Amino acid sequence: MKCSAKNILLFVLVALVILAPFAPPANTFSATPPAKPKYNVLFIISDDLRPELGCYGNSMIKTPNVDALAARGTRFDHAYAQFPLCNPSRSSLLNGRYPTQTGVLDNNTYFRAKHPDFVTLPQYFKNNGYAALRTGKIFHGGIDDQVSWTEGGEPVDPNIINRPPSPVATGQGARETGDEEAAPQPNRPARASASDRIVVLDGDGESFGDYKIADRAIDFLDRYKDKPFFLAVGFNKPHSPPTAPKKFFDLYDVHKIPLPVDFNTHPIAPAGFPDISIPHRNADLFIGRDSSPEQAREMIRAYWASTSFMDAQVGRVIAELDRLKLRDNTIIVFWGDHGYHLGEKGKWSKAYSLWDVGLRVPLIIDLPGAKPQVSERVVQLLDFYRTLADLCGLPTPPPEIQGRSLAPLLRNPKAVWGRPAYSVVQFQGKFGESVRTERWHYVEWDSGQAGSMLLDSLADPRELKNLASDQSRAATVQQMKELLKQIPAQ
Repeated sequence: MKCSAKNILLFVLVALVILAPFAPPANTFSATPPAKPKYNVLFIISDDLRPELGCYGNSMIKTPNVDALAARGTRFDHAYAQFPLCNPSRSSLLNGRYPTQTGVLDNNTYFRAKHPDFVTLPQYFKNNGYAALRTGKIFHGGIDDQVSWTEGGEPVDPNIINRPPSPVATGQGARETGDEEAAPQPNRPARASASDRIVVLDGDGESFGDYKIADRAIDFLDRYKDKPFFLAVGFNKPHSPPTAPKKFFDLYDVHKIPLPVDFNTHPIAPAGFPDISIPHRNADLFIGRDSSPEQAREMIRAYWASTSFMDAQVGRVIAELDRLKLRDNTIIVFWGDHGYHLGEKGKWSKAYSLWDVGLRVPLIIDLPGAKPQVSERVVQLLDFYRTLADLCGLPTPPPEIQGRSLAPLLRNPKAVWGRPAYSVVQFQGKFGESVRTERWHYVEWDSGQAGSMLLDSLADPRELKNLASDQSRAATVQQMKELLKQIPAQ
């Protein structure tokens, strides 16, 4: 029987009336849960930057752009690197694993030589639909990871990754040689003449690397503004040699710059501390020479000028983010890759230092919509992987990714935490391990055979008194030893 269009329409209307009571209520069911906002990530690194900024309480240093970022975000006052050297620290946090797990314990090793299947933090974002963009030093100079990036990646330099292991780290070199960045090695001459100096730039520093790194970041923002992006911006300064245009040097009166309370003209472990805790030769600055108080002030001034120059480049990048109206959907992370000695205990570098000044870093996270706040909780750079995946609504990383999301501390900076920070180093063939809680800092060299350190971070923030042999602290030492057992084995 032939049906007319009129009859078909009538049948449909009747069916809708009959079935209407059985239809699910509007907006009560969805095939998939609503997605979290797809935030962009602006991931800004400053090389060799200690937490010596205006926002961290140094009223003399001029860092208005980082200070402005801290005034909007969460400043972490006790953030720690997992290794006091560039390549091991970065390879650790960018892979979400401790240095004992990456196998990267010097500046010569490429993590994929041992772990070709690792998925790095930027690669994880790339695999989840983001444009992963690189400008500047992210992994390490000459040891980039090209597969991690949508754009900006570079091949590794065989002249670097084919070097032998660092003789200073492995113990195959003399104690006084310095670190692998200063000591002569095959394929690399000593770099003392390149590192141990002060550089004054012309103009605004337009021809210098960090200025160009900011230029490239601005270009990436312009070209990828309509796509979700993970943009990593790695500034080289204030890494040695301290470098800046003259106008940044002019910000500081060298005669007013204070020296550390534990300043020494040459590197030496203080009385009561393990000799191995301070290498006898500096690595970056004052290499093989003493530093007079006057020379030390000039070098600190140059480090501060270099920091202010870096801060200006941070300002240029964030200004472009604001101009493009991307601030409200972009997480900004600003951090340093490890600490740095500026004459404390006579040391002028970060290499092999398990002191607080060698491990503590600045960390600021500006999450859209969050209020400005400060967290005193102890956190690790290793926490970045899980934190950013969590905040951006990415799938939960696999269980082999270490660390803990910092999202609870972004909601409540005083939240119960109870997580220590772990750091390791290899020096003179001996393995050093550090654990940091909110009050205590404990270090062992060669499982204690080459010495140990217990520091009371509340009573002795400058780490001037070693309590490891104090019998009244024996229980604390034992507790800290138990914590050290949590570091994954090599």
